[in-house]
Amino acid sequence: MLYKTVLVTGGTGYVGSWVVKYLLENGYTVRLTVRKKTNLKKYQHLLDIAESCEGAIKLYEASLLKEGSYDEPAKGCSAVFHIASPFVLKFKDPQKELVDPALMGTKNVLNAASKSGTIKKVILTSSVAAVFGDNSDMANLGLKEFTEKNFNETSTLQHQPYSYSKVLAEREAWKLEKEQSNWKLIVMNPSFVMGPPLSKTSNSGSISFIQDMLGGKFYTGAPNLDFGFVDVREVAKAHILGLESEAAEGRYILCEQTINMFDFASLLKGKYGNKYPLPIMKAPKFLLYIIGWMFGSTFTFVKRNVGYPISLNATKSMNSLGMKYRPLMETMGDMISKMNALQLLKK
Repeated sequence: MLYKTVLVTGGTGYVGSWVVKYLLENGYTVRLTVRKKTNLKKYQHLLDIAESCEGAIKLYEASLLKEGSYDEPAKGCSAVFHIASPFVLKFKDPQKELVDPALMGTKNVLNAASKSGTIKKVILTSSVAAVFGDNSDMANLGLKEFTEKNFNETSTLQHQPYSYSKVLAEREAWKLEKEQSNWKLIVMNPSFVMGPPLSKTSNSGSISFIQDMLGGKFYTGAPNLDFGFVDVREVAKAHILGLESEAAEGRYILCEQTINMFDFASLLKGKYGNKYPLPIMKAPKFLLYIIGWMFGSTFTFVKRNVGYPISLNATKSMNSLGMKYRPLMETMGDMISKMNALQLLKK
């Protein structure tokens, strides 16, 4: 095996757990970084998976904000998956909670890759948020679809700070790649990730979004807001393919389909009927200008996103990596079933 020992940051999270699972099943030795080894509940599910796999887990303590903390775990590795980056939809200080860990973490991990002398590939988890900022960007740029050629130029610390953190971090990664010649950078740009979590401890925005949707937060009306969706298992597989495929290069948009929130809710209603208080109508845009703050949406966000269709071209991932995407309803059925099993949904 070309890449036998690999470093994974963020491996205890929603996407990272699936990446670690697949690596272990494929016989890799995974160096897993955690903030505190004593916080066993964050990674016990991965230790349980490792028991029945050919691969093995070795634990290291590291922090995105602590310079040099990834140097030791990176030594002797042949590749690194940098997945660790906050995905939270509710925050108080975007600089401290989103931008700093995303940007500083990328610098620390990629600098450790350069210092290692052994790492040949870096697979970075970015996002379509680094491809575009607002849905209106597509129309404003005169595009029929977003591709890997596009970079988010409209997000700021004040407007779409999560998206801003993702594009800053990815641009920094490409800058650092150009400054060295030891490792090759592969970037994954997934759309909104859905699918079954492997752990109850995941604090992903994907989990909270479904909790809000099924909990009735949008019952009186869902915004006409388009998202791209992709299964967490496909995202993880793309990461593995990015490592193992010698032909892999550049960025990869990962997306099964784009759909607006109301139509997404209607798909769920078709499967679950009245089991959950799902939206009964599309919320008029003018109403969202008035009450958007209740859902954390600003006037500018509503103006630039609601009512604008988007299209995401994932052809490169299918042609170059051989990706196949399962239908969204299969993803959601598996996700809701698992969240119920983990008691992550209110009865």
